[in-house]
Amino acid sequence: MCGIVGYIGMKKAIPVLLNGLSKLEYRGYDSAGIAINEDGRLRVEKCKGRLSSLEERLKTEKLDGVMGIGHTRWATHGEPNDINSHPHISQSGEIAVVHNGIIENYIQLKEFLAENGYVFKSDTDTEVVAHLVEYYYKGDLLEAVMKVIDEIEGSYALGVLCKDDSDMFVCARKDSPLVIGLGNGENFIASDIPAILEYTRDIYILEDKEVAVLTKDSVKVFNSLGAPVKKEIFKVDWDVEAAEKGGFEHFMMKEMYEEPKVIRDTFNPRVKNGELVLDNINITKEDIEKLQKIHIVACGTAYHAGVVGKYIIEKLCRISVEVDVASEFRYRDPLITDKELTIIISQSGETLDTLFALREAKKKGSRIVSIVNVVGSSIARSSDDVLYTWAGPEIAVASTKAYNTQLTALYLIALDFGLKKGTISKQEADEILSSLREIPSGIEAILEDKESIQKFAHRHYNAKSIFFIGRSLDYALSMEGSLKLKEISYIHSEAYAGGELKHGTIALIEKGTLVVCPMTQDALFDKMVSNIREVKARGAVVLAITQNRHKEELEKTTDLVLTIPDVDSLVSPVLAVTPLQLFAYYMALEKGCDVDKPRNLAKSVTVE
Repeated sequence: MCGIVGYIGMKKAIPVLLNGLSKLEYRGYDSAGIAINEDGRLRVEKCKGRLSSLEERLKTEKLDGVMGIGHTRWATHGEPNDINSHPHISQSGEIAVVHNGIIENYIQLKEFLAENGYVFKSDTDTEVVAHLVEYYYKGDLLEAVMKVIDEIEGSYALGVLCKDDSDMFVCARKDSPLVIGLGNGENFIASDIPAILEYTRDIYILEDKEVAVLTKDSVKVFNSLGAPVKKEIFKVDWDVEAAEKGGFEHFMMKEMYEEPKVIRDTFNPRVKNGELVLDNINITKEDIEKLQKIHIVACGTAYHAGVVGKYIIEKLCRISVEVDVASEFRYRDPLITDKELTIIISQSGETLDTLFALREAKKKGSRIVSIVNVVGSSIARSSDDVLYTWAGPEIAVASTKAYNTQLTALYLIALDFGLKKGTISKQEADEILSSLREIPSGIEAILEDKESIQKFAHRHYNAKSIFFIGRSLDYALSMEGSLKLKEISYIHSEAYAGGELKHGTIALIEKGTLVVCPMTQDALFDKMVSNIREVKARGAVVLAITQNRHKEELEKTTDLVLTIPDVDSLVSPVLAVTPLQLFAYYMALEKGCDVDKPRNLAKSVTVE
């Protein structure tokens, strides 16, 4: 959540900051602002709304400084308005601060500062940081920031300017991502790599409680004790074009079209000469045989991938799996031992609730395997083993291709564990791998037939409430389909296990209610047909998603059947989610919603 960009160099800072912030719009925000140090004078412009509103305001201002910081804010403390927007300025106007995260002890610090004569203008926690830096500033900005981070509790990524220091600025981080871009005669900071990829591929990834001083010619990094830290340069190996729309109307559609490629990229390198080779996972046969339980912990879409993972791992490995929402995990004092494994799933690798859950599991002795998309992310660095999903940058807030690759990674882990434990044969594993290998071409076929989904959405986009029902893996799939629809179309939607209808939910079904039914599990097909008849008898309109082999039968009992290529029921979730993603996309499009940047949501959730 929120976005930070900073620049120091020889160019005018404003165009660089605005360009960088535009690359971070996908993170979600409700206001934007910049601060420029212009020859020893701080100039600040900020406003509620989209980045375009800030750009309009800046057209009337002549700001020529070559050093500055910018921010897109997602409101946590105080409503979205001009005053609460970042950057925040200290009382004297000498310090400017941008901040991602939450200062948990800001009330105590605010009371202390008020007692010392500081007057607050905003409702934010961040203004405390600006005043506190000023309070400690005695001519050395680095020293002042070091004292501040000793005082504040919570999460933060900070960019700090001082009007007296026109040739340097300071940044720091804890539990909120921040990277430093290394240029030639210029340097950058950003919340995420796409913001600065146009200018450099050489990156420092800041660790927790590290502080850096940037000039146009140097970057110096220090630990929490003030000792210098030698950083390794991380080379970005993907192109800036990967973060552009490439001719598509929306990033979400572009990313759905990328699903075949990213599934192949995640799958193919791990299957060599018919053998599974999971790079960066060093779990042996003996390790697996000792496992008493596996925990899967994630948030949102990644959590739904974890629910699929539970079904698959339990079936193939015969190991008990418990799936937890990360934000609840550590607060229930989970029962974990050193004989248990925890699988952490996160697209960004920076999801704060998930990172804290990881630390809780690790503290209790669990080995950690993470499934993440971002190399060098906090979760990846904190794990014992990592399986990277090669989804590339995902810009649309609603996750699509990252989910498909998370599922692919979970299948690979389940197969690897099952083979090592001896709960599946090599022949069984080869058959599943063969089915997974066919998934990308199956998704390509689905995308070619997307018009039928668009037509159905055109007829039903005014639905007030939509229900998704499924059984077994289709129930997990229903949860993700329902979330996608809610995220981007704002239509109320719920997912239920098909067998739970008669335990209360069916009371909500009335004439015209839209019910979406993934039906890819052959063993439960007849059960789901019975559920469809139950809702049809009460006037529901039913959209079914199933393999080609079941189309003719389902056309007798449903209003529309969307088909996917025939595939083994076990791997169907990787394939059948794409029609659900397309359904959500077209429903949102018909309603005129901002598909890529839905209201109130952020791509990378770096606050609790």
